[in-house]
Amino acid sequence: MTIRSRFRSFIAPTLASCPQVMPWLNKADKYLDLLRHSLARVVPQIIQADPQSIFITLTADCNLRCIGCNYGRTFMSGHVLSWPVVKEVLDDAKTLGIRGVRLYGGEPLLHPDLPRIVEYSVKLGLKTWVTTNGILLKKRIDDLYCAGLRQIDIGIYGVEKHYNAYVQRNNSFAQIEAGIAYTRERYGLNLNLNLGWVLMRPTCNLEAVADIWQFGEQYAAPIGVNLIHYSLPYFNEGPEGELQFNLEDRPEIEEVVAELLRLKSLRPEMITQSVLSLRSIPDWLLKKSEMKVPCDRYRLIWIGADGTVQLCYVTFKLGNLHDKRLAELLFTPQHHRAALDAFNLHCPNCHCGYDIRIEKHAQSRKLYGGEK
Repeated sequence: MTIRSRFRSFIAPTLASCPQVMPWLNKADKYLDLLRHSLARVVPQIIQADPQSIFITLTADCNLRCIGCNYGRTFMSGHVLSWPVVKEVLDDAKTLGIRGVRLYGGEPLLHPDLPRIVEYSVKLGLKTWVTTNGILLKKRIDDLYCAGLRQIDIGIYGVEKHYNAYVQRNNSFAQIEAGIAYTRERYGLNLNLNLGWVLMRPTCNLEAVADIWQFGEQYAAPIGVNLIHYSLPYFNEGPEGELQFNLEDRPEIEEVVAELLRLKSLRPEMITQSVLSLRSIPDWLLKKSEMKVPCDRYRLIWIGADGTVQLCYVTFKLGNLHDKRLAELLFTPQHHRAALDAFNLHCPNCHCGYDIRIEKHAQSRKLYGGEK
């Protein structure tokens, strides 16, 4: 357990009795991270493994066939994490001071033990959320809510026919909307719903922005702007390379970003990224691996459906849960080396966590407008 985690555990009773302290603590964390990332340019050794969240791929199976995704096809095909393995992971996460658990896939709602996993994670006091495509939401939300789930992120790739075309399943959007409508009607705002909207060439237009904005407003679901990937092992460019951007696409990207900024000025809570992060989007999409912003994935652990344990989605493999428990794989010399290598971009340099990375990088804060 890191010093940060020990401190968090120490003040947990205070936070429980005085929740108004939490925003101040988070603000202090933010500025400490900014200072740490600046000092690391001179003293890189201050960057060490400090996982705060763990992303668990419960299953590689999926009930959609998205054009740009290899889950449900070739990526870790047929692999599923069993309940005993996941329970050990959650136990170790709690012991090691990891605070957040994201359950996803593939499609996590296909996992038969998902309510049991959620219930156990919540009882351990871990911040627990599920990322899903939402197809099975109406069928499974009651059990998940009873298990203690209060946050769901739904991946979305457009609205109506545009969504159905991307996932290659007719009537899929209607199923998702029915699930979201049912969830809102039954549980109101007691359950947080977020939309993970993917910005790619097919969605890079004002009509697509207007559609997702209207959908998000209708169901009180804030929108997170995710960027089409270039290096994740389970993503691809599409059969004709139609998903990713080229330099000539800059005008369209800038037009969409300008509209997102306008909408955020009207309802700041409806777009999860900061103004600063939104302004950086064209460079992330076009500079790709040349976007030299230090990575903060030393704060993350990713677990694949086959038991692989890595620092992040892409690289820095630490071991496998079928050989060793999570606790044996973390905070080792190998883990700390991987953390520093990730920070220094000794990797494919994807844009995962682009918004957080920008916020922690002094030069980027200046370039993209500081606190404006």
